[in-house]
Order: sequence, then structure tokens, then C-alpha cells
Amino acid sequence: MRAFVVVGPGRAEVRDVAPPVPRIGEVVVDVERAGVCGTDAEFYSGHMAYLRSGDAAYPIRIGHEWCGVVSEVGADVDREWLGRRVTGDTMLGCGDCYRCLSGRQHLCADRFEIGIRGGWPGALAERLPVPVRALHPLPDSVDATLGALVEPGGNALRVVEAAGVTPTTRLLVLGPGTIGLLAAQIAAARGAEVHLLGRDEPSLAYARGLGFTHTWRRSNLPADLAFDAVVDATNAAELPGFAVGRVEPGGRVVYIGIAEEPSLVDSRELVLKDVTAVGVLSASGGLSGTIELYATGAVDPRPLVAATVGLSEAADVLAGRRLPEWGAAPKVHVDPRR
Repeated sequence: MRAFVVVGPGRAEVRDVAPPVPRIGEVVVDVERAGVCGTDAEFYSGHMAYLRSGDAAYPIRIGHEWCGVVSEVGADVDREWLGRRVTGDTMLGCGDCYRCLSGRQHLCADRFEIGIRGGWPGALAERLPVPVRALHPLPDSVDATLGALVEPGGNALRVVEAAGVTPTTRLLVLGPGTIGLLAAQIAAARGAEVHLLGRDEPSLAYARGLGFTHTWRRSNLPADLAFDAVVDATNAAELPGFAVGRVEPGGRVVYIGIAEEPSLVDSRELVLKDVTAVGVLSASGGLSGTIELYATGAVDPRPLVAATVGLSEAADVLAGRRLPEWGAAPKVHVDPRR
């Protein structure tokens, strides 16, 4: 089968590789669609922290936002899975440690991460092996574009829940990228007043085109505008501290973006303002809820996808080369069958 392989910083190729064979407890999925995200770009550039920690190494087969159809099952797996459209959890815990047994398998010290950690192959390929316990069925109303947006949507849903969003919440989202916009859409669906802060006009204009009328840069964000919760969905080292400074006393700050360098937060400010700060790692726990949001039409993130390309075009996308006609939509999908 064909698979996209990153072989070193700034170097990738489409290779013919052996197709996966399902082991005990696994299925093989024919990939319909896969998303490309910032983590994938960091592997391509060589900046991904796992490359330094030893949790990942070149060559690596990336891709962890995906959907597809189950085409093979392991000997012990119910054959009713065959032919079902699915997506799945990226985080694959060992299943036996304290964290896994207490429902925190996404924090397992020995976890695999599909297309990211431990050498588990990713979804930028025609076929993908997945443990059956990680699968989530997709209803017919969730098409391939939506299916490949379930994983980022699960992250965003967990962010919104961590922020405690209600219809009375005024929420500030830092960063109008994929996760930030998904969090904004989910929060708006819950009735919140959503504000978005970005650093360039094209991304803010795009957000306004989605219906978000409250868009700001730091230079024009009103000093007296109070926010019940702030979400940092950026990789800017200075914004975690900024988020604490802008949230109301007694409010909540949620961090999902990761800066390349340490970011400083003054814990005195957290204490004196009685702020709750929460970090979110992965979509685990948010996938089923996201599928329901998409299936019912409560949230439709399909406009976030600028284009769908083939495997041979993935390197250009990872390098940041975009066609002008794609506009400012933040997400690019890959169809491995092209």
C-alpha cells in the first residue's frame, strides 16, 4: 500500500509499504480521509519535542485525525465491525496500569499515539491498524470531512467543558486556528458570547465570515472587557500569562496550545484571583460527544477545511505552502486514495 513517510527534517516521500495485518484485538481501517495538523508539521520541520525525548524517531508515518471503513478484523474481534465507518482515539494506553484502569489511558506512561508516539503508524496511508477498543462508529450523517474532524473536535469539546461554558459565559479564545475555531463553534452552540483574539487580519476576517462578530487583536482588545473564561489555543509563549491577566477573578483558564519554549504564568495571580487553570491533552473522552454534535448538526465545522489533497501533495502542506484559492480556512485534509 501507499503511505506518506517523513524521513527527516524537511524530507518526506510516498512509499510502497507492507499493508497492516490485524493482530489480536485489532482491526484494519481503509482510510477515507486524514487531517494534517500542527503536530504533523512539527515532525516534518524537526521541531517536535518527541524527537528529542526519544518518544518518536525518523522515519515516521504521521496522521492522527482520520476516518475510514473497517476492512479486516483480528481473530478475536466481532465481525460485525466489518464494513463499518469509524474514527478512533489517538491515545492507546497499555490497559493495565493505574492510569488506564482509572479511566486516564490517554496519560499512560507506556501509551502509543497513532502517528505520533512509540512507532504506531499513522493515517496518511491507505490502511491503518487500530485497536478495536479505540474505535468510535460514525453515523451516516457524519461524512468523511466531518469524520476526520472528530479528533480535533474532541480536543475542542474538552476545552469548552473545562472552561465551564454556559449560556451566560463570555469566552475569549486566543488563536483562531482549527482548535480555537472549533472551541468557538462549540461554545457558541451552548449559547456563550464568544470573542476571538488573533494576530492577523485574514484569520480574523475568516472568523467573522463564520459568524463570530467579536474579533480582536491585542492592540484593540478593550481593557475593561471582562471574560468569564479564556482559552489559549496558540503556541505563543507570552499568551498563557496574558490569559490569566484577562480572565475575571473566579474564572477559568484552559490551555491546549503548546509553545516551543517555556511559557510563564505567575502563580500569585492565579491565587489572588482565585482562578482555575486547566490543561487539556488529547481528544480522549470527547470523541463520542463530538460525533453527536456533528451528527445532529449542532456544530458544522466543514467550512474549516480549505482543501483535500493526495498523499503526494502532503509535503507541500506540511511545509506551509498553500494555494491562494484555498483562502484562510485553517485545515487541510488528505485523501490517501488519490
